[in-house]
Amino acid sequence: MSLAQTFAALSDPNRQKIIQALKKSELPVSEIARHLDITLATLSHHLDILKRAQLISSRRSGRNIFYSLNLSVTEELIASLTKLVRK
Repeated sequence: MSLAQTFAALSDPNRQKIIQALKKSELPVSEIARHLDITLATLSHHLDILKRAQLISSRRSGRNIFYSLNLSVTEELIASLTKLVRK
C-alpha cells in the first residue's frame, strides 16, 4: 500500500471518525454507526475503503462483524511519515 493510497483512504472525515472510534477498542458495526450520522450502506462503503487500505481488519462473531485498527500498518504509516518529515 502506497502512502498516497493511505492518505486517500484517510482523507474523508467519516473515515477519520471511524479510525478515532477504533483507537480505543474493537467495535461492532452497530457501535461504529453510533459515532456517525450516515446510513449503514455508506458506513459499509467507508469500512471497505479502510479495509482495502489495510488500516482496519474485521472478524465475524456470530451475526456481528467486529472491526479493529490494524496496528502494524498504522505503525508502518507513522514510521513512513517520520522518515518523510526528517528528510
